[in-house]
Amino acid sequence: MTAALPTAFSAAVTSPPPRHTIDLGDLRQRLLAHPIYAMVDSPARLRRFMEHHVFAVWDFQSLLVALQQKLTCTSLPWIPTPDREARRLVNEIVLDEQSDELPDGTHASHFELYLDCMRQAGADTGPVESLLTLLAAGIPLDRALNEAHVSAAAAAFVRTSFAIIASGSAHKIVAAFTYGREDVIPEMFRPLVVALAAQDPHSWERLRFYLERHIEADDEKHGPMCRRIVASLCGDDAGRWAEASATARGSLQARIDFWDAIRAEMQSPGAA
Repeated sequence: MTAALPTAFSAAVTSPPPRHTIDLGDLRQRLLAHPIYAMVDSPARLRRFMEHHVFAVWDFQSLLVALQQKLTCTSLPWIPTPDREARRLVNEIVLDEQSDELPDGTHASHFELYLDCMRQAGADTGPVESLLTLLAAGIPLDRALNEAHVSAAAAAFVRTSFAIIASGSAHKIVAAFTYGREDVIPEMFRPLVVALAAQDPHSWERLRFYLERHIEADDEKHGPMCRRIVASLCGDDAGRWAEASATARGSLQARIDFWDAIRAEMQSPGAA
C-alpha cells in the first residue's frame, strides 16, 4: 500500500518555493550541447538514432508506472492515497503518456506512437519488439535485453532506469522522471524532422507530430507538474533534496553516456 507523503501537496502548491533546489551542475548544459544532435543530419542517421532511442521511450513508461504506484493506489482493495493533488497530476500524466489522442481520433501511448513513427520512417523495430515479446512471456529484464540483442548502449541506459525504480524511493523516481528524460530531445531534432516532413510527409509526418506533442506536453504541462511533485516529496528535508539531485544528475549522465555511444557507432567505419 502506498505510504503517506511527507508533505501535503496542496500546501506545497500554495506555500512559498522550497529553500532547496535540484542541483544538476553542468550536466544539462553538456547534454544540450552534445555533438550527437549535429551528427543526426540525414534520414539514414535519424533512423539509426531512433533504433537506439526507442528503448529510452519505452523505459520512460516504466518510470511513469513506478511513479503511479508510489503516488496513487494501484492495489486491491483500493484505498485513497493521502495526497489528492499529486494523485490527480500523476494520473493526468499517465493519461497523456499512455492514451494520447492521435490526429485520426484514435488513442495510443507515446511509445506505441514512436513505434509507428519508426515503421513509417523505415527504421528497424525488431529488437524492441523482441524485447516486449520476451518480457510478456515472463523472461527477466536482464535476460530479455540479451536475448533480444538490444545494443549495449541502450541496455545500459535501461538498466540505469530500472535501478532507480528498484530503489523504491518516490523522490528519486520522480527526480529521474522530471529531470532526466525526454525534455531536451524534441527541440533538438524538430528542425530536421520538419524539413524531412516537408520533403517526404509519408515517411516523417508522424514523427513530426510525436515531437510536437512532446514539446507541448513537457513544456506546458508535465514539466511543471513533476517539479511540483518533487517539491512536495522533498519538502524541507535536505537529505531528500540531496538524494533527488544525485539521482537527477545520474540520469543525465546516463543519457550523456548513451549519446556518446550512439555517436561512436555513427563515427565507425561503414556507418551511414
